Amino acid sequence: MKKIFLIIFFLTGVFAMQSQELKWYTDVKEAITESNKVHKPMLMFFTGSDWCGWCIRLQNEVLKTPEFTKWAAENVVLVELDYPRRTPQTPEIKNQNSELQQAFGVQGFPTIYFTSAEAKDGKVNFKGLGQTGYVAGGPTAWLAVANGIVAQKSVN
Repeated sequence: MKKIFLIIFFLTGVFAMQSQELKWYTDVKEAITESNKVHKPMLMFFTGSDWCGWCIRLQNEVLKTPEFTKWAAENVVLVELDYPRRTPQTPEIKNQNSELQQAFGVQGFPTIYFTSAEAKDGKVNFKGLGQTGYVAGGPTAWLAVANGIVAQKSVN
């Protein structure tokens, strides 16, 4: 009986943790579709996940916290645009990320753009709301900046 209880307890914990994980899109077209469907802007995270110290710090101090998880689920569609040095990527993802880095003029990492987009006649038009990067002070400080940017969506 004790074993059954422990198994049920363990499985409940696993499902609870899975339900709190955020979906990070890597395909921008899928993210645009979702963004338009749920009427939320995209948070586009330009990162060097396996070499950029500030990117890793932003992940650990903000993006992997319960505060960010709750905020993101309510406010944005998440898009990770990674530029790794050691982690393999498909040619399609590499090309997509390179084109977006050029389109947004990203020169340093981490850079986060908040944007909405629509596809017309086979072309994507982005409407930028603002950008940020690493903000010292943990999730509270970072979310204060992000809230200021996302609030512009309802003003524009």
